[in-house]
Amino acid sequence: MEKYILKNYIKAFGVKVKNFPNGIEEAFDRLVKMFPEGDKRSYYGISQMAKNGKMEYYATAEELHPGEAEKYKCDRYTIEKGEYLVESLHDWPRKTDSIKNMFCSMIQDNRVDKMKPAIEWYKNNDEMLCMVRTVQQA
Repeated sequence: MEKYILKNYIKAFGVKVKNFPNGIEEAFDRLVKMFPEGDKRSYYGISQMAKNGKMEYYATAEELHPGEAEKYKCDRYTIEKGEYLVESLHDWPRKTDSIKNMFCSMIQDNRVDKMKPAIEWYKNNDEMLCMVRTVQQA
């Protein structure tokens, strides 16, 4: 694992995947189809444990222009700036089954803030970063 500093908050918008994990691909396909062909933006998967003990997952896209969340009738999310532990996954479309295991391994690290969501940053069609927030140092 490497450390990565996210220097700015990331404004994102998207949808909650209601039948996680089964609806992830469909949710991202829906997001991608909202934008014109050739649109260059990052996509993020945001997951966290809900109070009821079930995993919640949000398929999101980077907000490039103010008001996009409202325009596309999506929910708004913010990815916190700060220090993350990251692992890169190349050729991710063929390796989606390994993402869960990567996060399970990462959260064993005592530097991880388990109260913060886990982030999947789909940088492009080849590279995805698994990101977990570190505990804030005093």
